[in-house]
Amino acid sequence: MTDAKTSRRTVALLGILLLPGVILANAKATEPSIQRSIPNARGLPAVFTEGQSVTVPVPSKPATRWRALDDDGAQVRAGDLDASASTIDIGTLGIGWYRIEFLSRDDECATWTTAAVLARPSAPVPQDSPICIDSATAWFALNDPAKQERFARLAALAGVNWIRDRMRWRDIEPERGRFVDATTYDTAADLQAKHGLKVLQVFHGTPEWAVEDGELRGRYPVDLRHAYRFCREMARRYKGRVQAWEPWNEANVATFGGHTTDEMCTYQKATYLGFKAGDPDLIVCWNVSTAVPTMLHTRLVLANETWPYFDTYNIHTYDWPDSYERLWGPVHAAACGRPIWVTESDRGLPYVGPEPWCELSREGERQKAEFMAQSYASSLFAGAERHFHFILGNYYEANKVQFGLLRLDLTPRPSYVALAAIGRFLAGAECLGRWSLSGAPDAHIYAFAARPDGKDRDVLVAWAERPGDWSSRGKTTVPWALPRTVTVADVHDYLGRSLDSQVPQRLESAPIFVLLRAGDTSELPLEPPPHRSERRSGEVCPIVLQLHMPRSTSINVQQIPWASDYEHQVEPDTEIVLPFYAYNFSDKTVKGRIAIDHAPEGWTFEPNSWNVTLDPMDRAELPCRFLMPVRNPEKTSDCWIRLRGDFGKAGRPVLAFRLISKPGEGYDAPLP
Repeated sequence: MTDAKTSRRTVALLGILLLPGVILANAKATEPSIQRSIPNARGLPAVFTEGQSVTVPVPSKPATRWRALDDDGAQVRAGDLDASASTIDIGTLGIGWYRIEFLSRDDECATWTTAAVLARPSAPVPQDSPICIDSATAWFALNDPAKQERFARLAALAGVNWIRDRMRWRDIEPERGRFVDATTYDTAADLQAKHGLKVLQVFHGTPEWAVEDGELRGRYPVDLRHAYRFCREMARRYKGRVQAWEPWNEANVATFGGHTTDEMCTYQKATYLGFKAGDPDLIVCWNVSTAVPTMLHTRLVLANETWPYFDTYNIHTYDWPDSYERLWGPVHAAACGRPIWVTESDRGLPYVGPEPWCELSREGERQKAEFMAQSYASSLFAGAERHFHFILGNYYEANKVQFGLLRLDLTPRPSYVALAAIGRFLAGAECLGRWSLSGAPDAHIYAFAARPDGKDRDVLVAWAERPGDWSSRGKTTVPWALPRTVTVADVHDYLGRSLDSQVPQRLESAPIFVLLRAGDTSELPLEPPPHRSERRSGEVCPIVLQLHMPRSTSINVQQIPWASDYEHQVEPDTEIVLPFYAYNFSDKTVKGRIAIDHAPEGWTFEPNSWNVTLDPMDRAELPCRFLMPVRNPEKTSDCWIRLRGDFGKAGRPVLAFRLISKPGEGYDAPLP
C-alpha cells in the first residue's frame, strides 16, 4: 500500500470521554484488526478454486447422462452416468458459474445442480475492505454449527470483510437477568471469527417480560433500562467476537415497530451507553433505518443532538444503483461526518421455481449477477464506507421475490460468483471518483484505488444501463475507449474471468473490471465522490430524556414516495398527558432541572419544568398536561417541542420531537 493511500485510510482515535461509571468513545470508530488467513475451498461442496477438479453428487432421480453449462447456457462438458457412482468428476474448469444438468433417456433435464470456480486467493482480505455481506448465519443455520461454518467459509472465500448476523433478544435473555449460556448465536460468532470475519450483529424485538403499557413485542421496550442492560451484557459477552452492533433493525417501518424518529434517537442514546459500558472499543452503529431517506428524519436526528451516540450511520437501500447518490443527501447530513454503512442492499427478483427453492429464471440469474457490481460500485461512490449485500443464503418473501446468492442447499447462484469477483478486485477499495462520458448518460464508470490479489492497482468498474425495472435492463450498450496514456494490466468480466488486456469497445449491462497501474486514473477526468459531511463534535450525556406516546398516536406521514416517517398526531383543543421520562445511566446520583425551552406559540404545558434528582440507573416520570389549540389551516405552523436539561458536569440532555394534527404540518418550520 502506498504512503498516500495509507494516509487517506488511517483512522485516528480522536479521544475518549470518561463519564461517571461509563467509558464512552467520543470519536470516529476505529475498526478492529483481526487475524486474516488466506481462505481455501477444500471440502466445500459445489465451490472450487482454479486448478481443483469439479465434482458433484449424482442425484437420486433416474438419469443417464450429464452436461455442464456456463452462464450463457453453452455446454462446456458432458458425459455418461455410471449407475454405481455417487459423484461425477467434471475435471478442471475455468473461473465461472456452471449449471450441471442430469438428463433422462430422452435428453430431458431430470434435475440439476450448480457449481462455481473462483480465483485462488493469493492474499488475505485487507482490513479496510468495503466488501461485506449480510448472512443472518445464526438464523439460516439455526443450531447447526457445520452449516454455520459453511456460511462463514463461503463468505471468506468470496473476499468478504464484514458479515452481518441476526439475534433475538428473547433467545438470549428469556427472563429478566437470566442469560442463556450456549446458543446458536455463540457458535455462529465463534465460527465467523475463526475464519477471520468481522461481525456486525443486529437484534430487534422485545422479550415478553419487558413488554408493558399495552405495547407490542416488535417495538422498543418502554423502560429503556432493559435495553441498556441487555446491550451492556452483550458487549461483554461477545467482546472480541462481535466487533459492531446495530441496536435495532429498520425501526422506522411498520414491520419493525413503526417508531418515530425521536423514539429512535432516544433509544439510540440508551443502547449506545449500554454497549460502551460493556466494551468501550465496540463500534456502535445507528439503529439502522430504511426506505427512501428524508430530511424530516435527518432534522429530528440533528434536533436531538444524536450524533455523539453512534460511531457509524447505518442505512438500508432497495433502490436502483443509479439513484443512490441522488437520494443520499439526507443520509450525509444525518451522519454528521461519521462513516456511512449500507448494511442491506438489493432489489430482489421474481422467482419462477416452487417453494422452498424459489429458483430464478436463467435471465433473472444473470441479471442479479450483473446487478452486484453495479450496486457495490455505485454505493461506494455515493458515500458508503462499508456495503453489505442482502443476502447470502436462500431467502424469499411472500411477494414472490428471491434475494439469496445461494440456493437452498447452499450451492451457488451466479450472483455469488459475482460477489467473489467484487471481493477480489475491490479488495481494500477506496473510491477515487466517477468518469462521465460526454453524451453518454447511460455509461457508468467508477474508479477505485484497490489491492486486487494483494497488488496496488487502480481499478475501473464500468457498465452501461439506463434507469428502469428488471424487464428493461440488459439492453443498453455504449461505445467507449480509454486514453492511450493509461496502461491496462488486465481486464475481467462480471464473474471474474480474464479478458486478458483487451478492453471491450462497448460497455454493456454486465460490468467489467479494468485493472490499471496504481495512479493511472489521474489521467481521467474524474468527478470526485461526494464529500463526507462535516464532523460535528459533541459529548455524550448519561441522562436520557424520553417521550413515550401511545402507539395509536403514530402515523406514517409519507412525505415523499417510498419513504417511511412516523410522527405523533394529536387532536387540537383536546387536553392529553405527555408521558415524559428521565433516565440516569451513570453510577452517580445527579441533580438538575429539565425545562421545555421551545414550543409553538399558544401551546400549553403544565408544568413546563421539573427539578429532578436521579439515583444511578433510576428513571423518573415527568408528568405534563398538554393542549394544542386549533390553528389556522392555511398557515404553516411550528410543530417542534424541545426539552433541555441542565445537570452541571453530568451534561445537558435534550429531547426534540414534533406534534402534528395532520400529515405534512409544519414540515418546513425551522429547527428550534
